Amino acid sequence: MQTQAFNLAVIGLGYIGLPTAAIFAAKGMRVAGVDVKQSTVDAVNRGELPFVEPDMGVVVSGAVTLGNLVAMTEVPFADAYIIAVPTPLAESNGADLSYLSSAVEALAPKLRGGELVILESTSPPGTTERLEAELARARPDLWAAAAQGGAHVHVVHSPERVLPGRIMIEMATNDRVIGALTEEGGHRAKKLYEVICQGEILLTDSTTAEMTKLVENTFRDVNIAFANELSVICDRLGIDVWRLIELANHHPRVNVLRPGPGVGGHCIAVDPWFIVDSAPEESGLIRAAREVNDAKPHHVVSRVISLLGDRTDATVAVLGLTFKANIDDVRESPSVTIVQELARRLPQARILPVDPHVRTLPAKLASAGIDAMSSLDEALAAADAVLLLVDHDAFLDVGAAQLEGRLVIDTKGVWGTKRSEGALVHPILAAPGSVG
Repeated sequence: MQTQAFNLAVIGLGYIGLPTAAIFAAKGMRVAGVDVKQSTVDAVNRGELPFVEPDMGVVVSGAVTLGNLVAMTEVPFADAYIIAVPTPLAESNGADLSYLSSAVEALAPKLRGGELVILESTSPPGTTERLEAELARARPDLWAAAAQGGAHVHVVHSPERVLPGRIMIEMATNDRVIGALTEEGGHRAKKLYEVICQGEILLTDSTTAEMTKLVENTFRDVNIAFANELSVICDRLGIDVWRLIELANHHPRVNVLRPGPGVGGHCIAVDPWFIVDSAPEESGLIRAAREVNDAKPHHVVSRVISLLGDRTDATVAVLGLTFKANIDDVRESPSVTIVQELARRLPQARILPVDPHVRTLPAKLASAGIDAMSSLDEALAAADAVLLLVDHDAFLDVGAAQLEGRLVIDTKGVWGTKRSEGALVHPILAAPGSVG
């Protein structure tokens, strides 16, 4: 396998890497998918998905059946490489680039000169230049040969900008930004992405491309922070925040976003910190927005405890663990934080987490003393209180009769009409009445 050259090798078969590999393979390219997890490699080679993403299953299985997609644990020889490994938040609120360094270590011995190396992982400004420097240190022979007129290894950054739940659609239709260290590298990357991208492909330098992705998510984070802070203010003043936002948005130049229990996912909850870490003195607003959104789960927990009063041994059904609706991704999910903190602060309570998209209980919750996931019907039947954290489709049709007589706390604003049907719903943690 290692002697066979591929058109493309994608390093990292996670939420971005696997659909990227699959969509290129579906276009007829010979693609190797590389991952350190043997279970992921085995699943892909069976044509199966290691996680849930709409429309991806048929693409992966078809590409594997045709022989265009092969998964492996070692980096092969290839004409082009896409690196799609995690860049999580470090304890210092900067980026943990250890996964990227490991990818470089595995990739460098396979380079022969002339390859295209594309970093898709969300990265702080300067990471692409750092990537090239690490490759040059690992393979000084190639860089010395290039200086004498030999083939260059072209290093490029092209950040993914897709929405979980719509990845297969948006990977093809969204515009794509390419930031290159050389003009030739940019044009080669553009030609590669033209195989899968129907949107406009925009060329720039690598640092600007890195900042583009961070700015897109930071813009959303700042606007969500306004909505979340507004919800806390309305809680204090006894105002229904959902009705308030509805009225304010009738202004032709106002579009207040909807608040929630916090911000999660690997992008919006993480990327703004990369900007703060890069320019700490100049990013006060961005830092403040991050702090508002990071504080929201703790506000939710405190409000639930306040509403429960002396019922500290209550059974609480918590609906939703993912960071957004109708996916299985729990990365940086505020819902997991809320359940974990509820279990810690209410040790006598029985916490029943429900999520139809999550197959196994997250490790953080198991370590908090929660035994297992519950079904929706079981949790509602047993609950003294119901806390809605994620607006999965499966939760939208819960009837008022199923909520009757229970404390109901709706952090997503989707059950408000049920108050008129006889159930007591506290909108975004405002408490307009007594516990029923």
